[in-house]
Amino acid sequence: MFMQVIILLVGFLFLVKGADWFVEGAASIAKKLGIPQLIIGLTIVAMGTSMPEAAVSITAGMNKNAGITIGNVVGSNILNILIILGVTALITNVAIQKSTFLYEIPFMIVVTIVLMIFGITGSEVTFAEGVIFWILFLAYLGYLFVMARKGNDQEDGETKDYPIWKCLLLMALGGILVVKGSDFAVSGASEIARYFGISERFIGLTIVALGTSLPELVTSVTAAKRGNAGIAIGNIVGSNIFNILFVIGTTALICTVPFESKFIIDTGIAILCGVILWLGTFRHKELRKPCGILMLLCYAAYFVYLCMV
Repeated sequence: MFMQVIILLVGFLFLVKGADWFVEGAASIAKKLGIPQLIIGLTIVAMGTSMPEAAVSITAGMNKNAGITIGNVVGSNILNILIILGVTALITNVAIQKSTFLYEIPFMIVVTIVLMIFGITGSEVTFAEGVIFWILFLAYLGYLFVMARKGNDQEDGETKDYPIWKCLLLMALGGILVVKGSDFAVSGASEIARYFGISERFIGLTIVALGTSLPELVTSVTAAKRGNAGIAIGNIVGSNIFNILFVIGTTALICTVPFESKFIIDTGIAILCGVILWLGTFRHKELRKPCGILMLLCYAAYFVYLCMV
């Protein structure tokens, strides 16, 4: 038990320091190359912090155990919005870029609806549907490329001017620490939960889901506190899009991904989370504390639902 507590604490330490380095390197590259921090958040940071979900889901697919893929992705997407953005909004107001409000959040909602349609129509995500996800993913990357070339919406943040090699080194080391920290935190927390007799199902729906989303949580909160709000919100929206299009799409190319009927409700809740985020930023064009509190209350209600079913 003592060793598991040490592993858990080391995991959190890796997460905090790794996220700090990753955000610092990414923000510095954005400043040096004249690329909007929002674009960095939607791409490099989002994909880097989604590596735990990708590793778990794709490995499961290769091991003929793809049933956990939908639950892992949908559960993480719900937690990303309700918990991570909820907590971030309690710390500071998070500005929403115009492009995020008009295009990225609606696109996130649309791809989640597409996932639900795939699940309802065949109770699985097939190879052909995986190809569709990859086409949408490539189209999304193309959109980001166009946005990056415009080079507008650059934010002022607490950003240091490092040479490119140091930025890349910080991002590489930070990414490694974030992923390993997530592994340690999940492992330690799961063993502690088992020691106290908590069920495997409950562990999977709560600790593991939170564990694979810890990189997003720490990275977004760190980015918001440093004044890099574009990375904070872009990280979550980009990560959710990446989770569905790349993680589920790639897994479906490896093997058919089962979509159990109970996931229809969870996917519907994920869609609702996107709508809450969009409506919550509609008036002020930023995520404020009242909406953050609403998000946390919504997750508490969802948690109660998970405990009852």
